Amino acid sequence: MEEIKFHHTLPIQLRFNDVDKFGHVNNTVYFSFYDLGKTEYFSSVCKNIDWTKEGIVVVHIEANFLSQIFGTDNVAVQTAVTQIGTKSFNLVQRVIDIKTEEVKCICTSVMVYFDLEEHESKPLTDDLVEAICKYEGKDLRKK
Repeated sequence: MEEIKFHHTLPIQLRFNDVDKFGHVNNTVYFSFYDLGKTEYFSSVCKNIDWTKEGIVVVHIEANFLSQIFGTDNVAVQTAVTQIGTKSFNLVQRVIDIKTEEVKCICTSVMVYFDLEEHESKPLTDDLVEAICKYEGKDLRKK
């Protein structure tokens, strides 16, 4: 498997309520970190989407928790698209410690391009595919 290069990194501010009684970030909070990373990635990479009519929705998500995050840690979420299909694409994200670059958690998800007016999936636009491929530095379309 080819090593993934993460071009998008978003520092995360840990909040008081992110930490549970054991002193570490609760595993359910990681998904809000991944949502922040996705939102920032798509708003900076895919500038031509009319978010009132089109959307990108999660249809599958899974996470592997590798190491605890404590309330005093400095972390960031990294996001990369790894493969693009006709209506969907694969996204890999990870939370890292900013100082040590230790990977704390890895998340994979399948995202679908969605028509918010018709409430159904739709084919990815050429503009969207080209913007992602340009940002990632390679052609990610399924062969």
